[in-house]
Amino acid sequence: MSTGPVHGTWEPRPAARWEDAFLSGNGRHGVLVFGDPNDDRTIVTHHTLVRPGEGDDGGRRPPLLADQLPGLQDRLLSGDLTAAEDFTDGRPLQWVRPFHPAFQLRVRRPDGGDRAPGGYRRTLDFATGVAEAAHGRWTSRVFVSRADDVIVQHLTGPGLTLDISLDHRLPNAPTGLSVGHGAVLTPEGALLSLRARYPGSDLAVTGVTLVAVGGGRTALAPPGARIEGARSVLLLTRVRRHTGEADVVAESRALRDLLDETTGTSYDDLLARHAAAHRTAYERVTLDLAADPDERALPGSELLTRPRSAALLERLFAAGRYHLLSSSGLFPPRLTGLWTGDWDTAWSGAFTHDANLNLQTASAAAAALPEVTEALAALVRSQLPDWRDNARAVFGTRGAVAPAHSDGESGHSYHFSREYPLHLWTAGADWLLKPLVDHDETRGGRDPDTAAALAEVALFYEDFLTRTDSGGQLAVVPSYSPENRPANASWGAVNAAMDLSAARHALRTAAAYHPEHAERRRALADRLPPHRINADGALAEWAWPGLDDSYDHRHLSHLYGVWPLDEINPYDTPELAAAAHRALELRGAENDSAHGHLHHALIAARLRDGERVAHALGRVLDGDFFHASLMSAHYPHRHVYNADAAHTLPAVLIEALVQSTPGRLVLLPAPLAEYPSGGLRGIRTRFGASLDLTWTPDGATAVLRPTRTHRIDLWTSAGAEPLDLVAGEDRVLTVKTR
Repeated sequence: MSTGPVHGTWEPRPAARWEDAFLSGNGRHGVLVFGDPNDDRTIVTHHTLVRPGEGDDGGRRPPLLADQLPGLQDRLLSGDLTAAEDFTDGRPLQWVRPFHPAFQLRVRRPDGGDRAPGGYRRTLDFATGVAEAAHGRWTSRVFVSRADDVIVQHLTGPGLTLDISLDHRLPNAPTGLSVGHGAVLTPEGALLSLRARYPGSDLAVTGVTLVAVGGGRTALAPPGARIEGARSVLLLTRVRRHTGEADVVAESRALRDLLDETTGTSYDDLLARHAAAHRTAYERVTLDLAADPDERALPGSELLTRPRSAALLERLFAAGRYHLLSSSGLFPPRLTGLWTGDWDTAWSGAFTHDANLNLQTASAAAAALPEVTEALAALVRSQLPDWRDNARAVFGTRGAVAPAHSDGESGHSYHFSREYPLHLWTAGADWLLKPLVDHDETRGGRDPDTAAALAEVALFYEDFLTRTDSGGQLAVVPSYSPENRPANASWGAVNAAMDLSAARHALRTAAAYHPEHAERRRALADRLPPHRINADGALAEWAWPGLDDSYDHRHLSHLYGVWPLDEINPYDTPELAAAAHRALELRGAENDSAHGHLHHALIAARLRDGERVAHALGRVLDGDFFHASLMSAHYPHRHVYNADAAHTLPAVLIEALVQSTPGRLVLLPAPLAEYPSGGLRGIRTRFGASLDLTWTPDGATAVLRPTRTHRIDLWTSAGAEPLDLVAGEDRVLTVKTR
């Protein structure tokens, strides 16, 4: 009987669909594990695997539009509501390079194995990242090592007879893919390789698997190897994308060296090295909702049929942190995290910066996952030169402008059309840098790379914010509110609320990081116009007079000042907070996307509306958004594999229970009535303290462990009071709710 939250999940049958395969990853390599004892498939992915395409020889550059910008600004400011529709260089819409899987590692039992229906179980341990399948005395364990950057699969059983191969045949693989296989015997057993060259390109993907056999005999069985009578088989796999010929010999030598470095049982040694890093990160934060122990013991697929179960929410919280950690390393998570089983990945499996990536990484600072923040910072660092190109080409300025989409290779802004003029959007860099600023506040230091990026964004605004309205206030022109349009105008407009909030925040934050420029940048921020409240009493999506709101939309870009920023809140700006709340009430769900619902929930939590948080969360829990893998979909009924819901859900629960700024702590701002008791442990605050929270229907207790000495404001349902914190001295806070 379970006595606490379950830090894993299980199923009583193999995965029939790749969407239901259990996931493991180290932020570089990823795997989707089916767990079939007679035809075991493990799909291999890697963050760098994006398919080249037309336009790679220069067509993926930002459009050279800076010379046309003054004319566009004149037309928009004079009232031409469609002026931005021809602000392009005429090229057709072009998506970023699509993310794709590498191949599947197949392990077949030619004798059919044990086909008895009973006794099968596959499990995923969140604390170790091990996906295990067991049937009788046969077991297969798979994980992706954070320590050694290798995919490890260990098969055991009496007298194992197995056919092992690397198979490129996955859904929608291009017909022109040029594939070559290699298989040689080695002292350990065998070395298998697969090289797939993209159609019309000299780029290729090469995978190498070292097969180490314990007992038995190994023979070549092209394109793979056959193992007979073994007691164990250890498979070590790596994949990489490259030009020219891959050095398979060098890669195999590296895998052999890795094997030689292990002591005792190689699998156990490899797992111990990996788990030391992975377990430490995963176990930093836990959520306990006092769930029914019998429900905690259920397989994930059955638990998903009980959408209001506390055990389900506990497991989804744990799975969300696990998947977020596992997909973050070289890069942060893509739209599909680190995983896909299909070459035709929706929306190219991109890093989408106008909501999706930002939502997925929302919990990184509070949920104690600096690994996620570091992965996001790595993406920013690698692409900052391209962001400079965007600023120069489109706007004729210094500084940096982030694109709305990226494939991980390019940070250039070239994805635009009449309905999606994403090259007009200037707020992206501020949103991408916000988690890095939060991380700095949490740890009490300023990262020099974050400081440098903020300075670049401030330079852009210094050059770009030169036009004014009739009253002398600055105007953001052109301006775009992803991915919406005014009801009475085209998509490109003036003074989108998000752009105003982002410009103010970027300039003021850069001023804090760079005091030598603080006065000039704060003065520029102060010249931006305030937000507008429309005739419905709602915060308007465009502050420019005469632009009418379009309420039924999945994005909530105009409420960027509420979340993730702290610009609009019930404590300092109650009138604007009330207008933002009215805007939230009027917002429709449009196409019922998961990211829209959870974005709504995050904003509602900041506005202390627990009922609205619960309703938005319920739309996702009731909507059949989660696969048996506990990875999510973009739309209800598990339509379109997508990580938004899986990775964002932990942030929603944390924000409902605890919120912090450098000077404020809010306890139980938006509690969920359906879960009256529980505990949230290990949370990091932006004022430099860890926090453990427990609550019951009568009240709550919080234990703060500060690392800095200063005064903050403590907010509860009873109001505010000052709280003095001393570094190294724990504080116990008691809150009565009755």
